Amino acid sequence: QVQLVEDGGRVVQAGGSLRLSCAASGRTLNSYGMGWFRQRPGKKREPVAAISRSGGSTFYTDSVKGRFTISRDNAKNMVYLQMSSLKPEDTAVYYCAAGTRVYLSKFEKDYAYWGQGTQVTVSS
Repeated sequence: QVQLVEDGGRVVQAGGSLRLSCAASGRTLNSYGMGWFRQRPGKKREPVAAISRSGGSTFYTDSVKGRFTISRDNAKNMVYLQMSSLKPEDTAVYYCAAGTRVYLSKFEKDYAYWGQGTQVTVSS
């Protein structure tokens, strides 16, 4: 099993930048495909980005393309989500997720392990 802990969420002004981090423990991260999801107020949880085990392939949902970057450092057991040009509609709880059988997926069902989430609030 792997345990995931997100960090980095805070209140930021629109147009600003933020980097979320996800620290993994219990297993080496290079065994897992990783994803970031978010749940906006009153909405269902949705995919934001995903990255393959090696980091060679990435996925982004359309609304964050060109603004967010997912990356990973397997040696440090860390995954990151660099967010820029933030908008009020990016306000959400952001979750890190790991899956052993996933290469690159935007589907929650493919991820077995989840962090507790970190709150990002973008003020206008």
